[in-house]
Amino acid sequence: MTTTTEQAAQAAEPTTLLRFATAGSVDDGKSTLVGRLLHDSKSVLADQLEAVERASASRGQDAPDLALLTDGLRAEREQGITIDVAYRYFATPRRRFILADTPGHVQYTRNMVTGASTADLTVILVDARNGVVEQTRRHAAIAALLRVPHVVLAVNKMDLVDYAEPVFAAIAEEFTAYATELGVPEVTTVPISALVGDNVVEPSAHMDWYGGPTVLEHLETVRVDGIVDTLPARLPVQYVIRPQTAEHPDYRGYAGQIAAGSFRVGQEVTVLSSGRTTRISGIDLLGVPVESARAPQSVTLLLEDDLDISRGDLIAPSQDAPAAGQDVEATVCHVADRPLTEGHRVLLKHGTRTVKAVVKEIPSRLTLDDLSLHPRPGQLAANDIGRVVLRTAEPLPLDAYETSRTTGAFILIDPADGSTLTAGMAGDSFASAKQVTEAARADEDGWDF
Repeated sequence: MTTTTEQAAQAAEPTTLLRFATAGSVDDGKSTLVGRLLHDSKSVLADQLEAVERASASRGQDAPDLALLTDGLRAEREQGITIDVAYRYFATPRRRFILADTPGHVQYTRNMVTGASTADLTVILVDARNGVVEQTRRHAAIAALLRVPHVVLAVNKMDLVDYAEPVFAAIAEEFTAYATELGVPEVTTVPISALVGDNVVEPSAHMDWYGGPTVLEHLETVRVDGIVDTLPARLPVQYVIRPQTAEHPDYRGYAGQIAAGSFRVGQEVTVLSSGRTTRISGIDLLGVPVESARAPQSVTLLLEDDLDISRGDLIAPSQDAPAAGQDVEATVCHVADRPLTEGHRVLLKHGTRTVKAVVKEIPSRLTLDDLSLHPRPGQLAANDIGRVVLRTAEPLPLDAYETSRTTGAFILIDPADGSTLTAGMAGDSFASAKQVTEAARADEDGWDF
């Protein structure tokens, strides 16, 4: 029995934050699931619910269409589909949540990359009547490529298959086998009906054969590993602070958000790409000196030596500093309508730094049906996933994405109009896949870095 003192201590504990994304094929019920989560967890304001009830009544529906809580664009409501990523913020007594409801259409797969890129967990929905389809496999592959630590398979619309356990078991087995082949570290399967609320927030009275958690219970209790705290420390410099006032005549600080790990006063650090070393003489957090700081805090580092450091540089512990190089091999998801081709001149943005680069090679494109690699496709079209070899104009201190999802990620930008072309993940692709490596060829177009 929990005592009053224990209850008070639990109430005083800070709630953790879970970032998660939903994905799945068209009409699998993603927006309805999100709406049900918000509604049944009492996270919907009265005026929002009234607006949904009015909109549902105008469409001739007897009950509120909870999908309208997330499908906010007019085109989404008219077509009954999700087009853009919808972010929602809600909380329960046990945890705070940032939710990204991503589209199911193949043409909007790139939006799923955006929503899942920062997620700790991805909920992939499957229609119990259709089972695992191509888009299900595509979303599982993206979750694996993005190294999302936790994946939940929600087998939806169980009410339409009479809550049959064999139907759920067959789908769960097929998906788990596919996800394991991709290298997904953890898969949790839950049979649900988002429309009527079975196993979403409250346990279902129709599936006594299922003894696992509801979706919300799993979201509240899944471990949010502090892995970013255990990684080698990284601080991308965003701004150099030099007040040059009478009070601070010699103050020179390097401000930014710690991307991984922790720093402490007296620690030896290396500045990249110059490779110069020094020690931390002070750390300011919100204007107050502290002895140490960790990700994701925003801090200002003071160094013992006056070095040439500017925005875009990276400060890291000398013993764990990443190697800086100009040759980048990566797995990418192309998000632009214009294809990415060999010889394509781009801007590569990594952390706070942007450099010129050229696409030297596209060794392969991934076929999601059987996870085979189509060799030398020549280009990547919108929503394609493939391997690329890049050459940058300046050395970049890139970590492998499998080591750090923050400092191993980058984007390619069109230098003509500033639009995002491609999302990139340095190093290997799937955890179980072998690295596709080919040497970069000499550039014939003059961008020979």
